[in-house]
Amino acid sequence: MHVLLSTIGSRGDVQPLVALALRLRALGQAVRLCVPPDFRDWTSSLGLPVTPIGPELRKATAAGPPATPAPPAPERRRQLAEATVATQFETIAAAARGCDMIVAATALQIATRSVAESMGIPYVFAAYCPTVLPSPHHAPPPLPPLPGQTPAPAAADNRELWARESERFNDLFGAALNSHRASMGLAPISDVRSHVFTGRPWLAADPTLAPWPDPADQAVFQTGAWIQPDDRPLLPELETFLDAGEPPVYFGFGSMRAPQGLGQVMIHAARALGRRAIVSRGWADLSLPVDGEPGCLAVGEVNQQALFKRVAAVVHHGGAGTTTAAALAGAPQVAIPQLYDQHYWAQRIHRLGIGTAHAPGTPTADSLTSTLEHTLEPAVAARARSIATAVRTDGAQLAAQRLITG
Repeated sequence: MHVLLSTIGSRGDVQPLVALALRLRALGQAVRLCVPPDFRDWTSSLGLPVTPIGPELRKATAAGPPATPAPPAPERRRQLAEATVATQFETIAAAARGCDMIVAATALQIATRSVAESMGIPYVFAAYCPTVLPSPHHAPPPLPPLPGQTPAPAAADNRELWARESERFNDLFGAALNSHRASMGLAPISDVRSHVFTGRPWLAADPTLAPWPDPADQAVFQTGAWIQPDDRPLLPELETFLDAGEPPVYFGFGSMRAPQGLGQVMIHAARALGRRAIVSRGWADLSLPVDGEPGCLAVGEVNQQALFKRVAAVVHHGGAGTTTAAALAGAPQVAIPQLYDQHYWAQRIHRLGIGTAHAPGTPTADSLTSTLEHTLEPAVAARARSIATAVRTDGAQLAAQRLITG
């Protein structure tokens, strides 16, 4: 079987697909990826054929203060949506040539199901977080209203919020999607989101960390998180640093942009609590206030699975991948959510008792110190170690076997 795995997003969106791809390959299947060009070298180095799609995302998340640009005018928004959908139809169709199935992850896969339909092959949609999928038990991830769209009233229930999100999908992508479908001889669709998500989406999230809210609801198939075991050694410099003192606090913002001075705020919080610190540069290019500062180390790409087992706590942006990696390692967490599903993960960390949800947005030295101090309490560390024993590691295997057997 030849399978195309497709996503448009950051490292946290691509890495689970890589885990699934490697499991499928180990089971004798042929796999290729369609992902942003930022990850072409990495995926190619694993022997996975890759078709790049869209622009390089890192250039759009360059270091500097997060900005909230003015939303584009309706005509410009229409042009951007048309260009995005057109690129997807062209690129994904080329990548899927000769494939027997397409698996699409994350909500921006507007054209992928139509490509599969035109080829007459199965299509599976996967989400990495329950809150992305419609349910009366939770609201959709928060997004600012589109220009001209009336904000939801404060009393709106979850069903109304999901209806409004459906309208957003239709307003943004409906015309462009149906125009391409018509050119392919496919019937129009009236609900873009339901079309993309299908009637039975997959949920690639750990059932302990992020359970589907209604266990009796068979409309969602929860596989567990797609995790690839990482056996890369830590760099000698990092090993030396870890061995030189008490477990440090890890700080990282992944693929997110970050406010200027965040590295300094992080170091201040660690020092205020008498802790050493490791700062992951990430796409925000976080740095230490002073090069060679004692008790502090800046690192690049690293084996989180190995590192997180040796730190006192993990302070991060609330991404699904980092949350799961820290939970699996038994490390207490501080999540500082910025957007979309990160708010959900921050709240789950808090509710599970494995860490603390910092207020959204930019932390101050005092706010981060206070939040980290609570997270470093022995009871939180004990709870994190307990939850780690329940986190499953077979999600990619289960998903791969389901794809093969149907």
